[in-house]
Amino acid sequence: MTGTMDDSERELLEEAFRKTMTAPAEDRGPLDAALTGLGWPEMLNEAPADAIRTVFRLLGETGTRTPALNDVLLHEAGRPLGGTVPMPYAGGLWVSWERDAAGVEPAGIDPELPLRVLPEPSAPVPLALGRQALGWWLVGTGRAMLTLARQHVLDRHQFGRPLASFQALRHKLAETLVALEGAEATLLAADGDLSSLLAKAASGRAALTAARHCQQTLGGTGFTAEHELHRHVKRALTLDGLLGSARELTREAGQLIAARGTTPRLVHL
Repeated sequence: MTGTMDDSERELLEEAFRKTMTAPAEDRGPLDAALTGLGWPEMLNEAPADAIRTVFRLLGETGTRTPALNDVLLHEAGRPLGGTVPMPYAGGLWVSWERDAAGVEPAGIDPELPLRVLPEPSAPVPLALGRQALGWWLVGTGRAMLTLARQHVLDRHQFGRPLASFQALRHKLAETLVALEGAEATLLAADGDLSSLLAKAASGRAALTAARHCQQTLGGTGFTAEHELHRHVKRALTLDGLLGSARELTREAGQLIAARGTTPRLVHL
């Protein structure tokens, strides 16, 4: 059974998840278990589009992490939730996102994420919903970076003027916002394999645009361990590679369209 939530239900859900994700780890325990306690598996089964949009966008905005991507892929494959599945990664790699980080040797991709390199599986799972989930995560991460950059230019001054008054910085942040809004529009329209592939590619490109422009806006401050930006930049780079990078997916989409000989209408106006 699938359904949708109204605006009030979505707002209440978002508030509950945001409160949980931003709570101290010692108070809420493992985030995976906390989300299960809030009914994440039930919401994924009953209203997958709303559940994925809410949870994964908030993961990006709050900078938290969870192996819930496994659940999305398992749900689409019609398999029980709670396990792990092989995931394609940029450059021809295959990885698993382990549920328990203990004892997992870093894959050399992101030391903060329990990713383990695997041999290529014989029967990979469907990826459409997983790509949508990662797309929302990338958009949320991009918006978090934009918020940090915006606050920086409002707070800091140079030559007696706020940085926000400099046109070059305003243009960078405006371009970032346009890219993120466009990616979000493609995610809202995604309803199949090709549209989900393109939405993931657009989201990855938007998040990388946000990383580049926001890093340039913050300058050296954004590289420091004390500032949050560098964590979002690293996360964007990692998430872009999962289930196909923006560059790889764009090339794959072109090959699919060329093979079909027609370009499908992705959005019905």
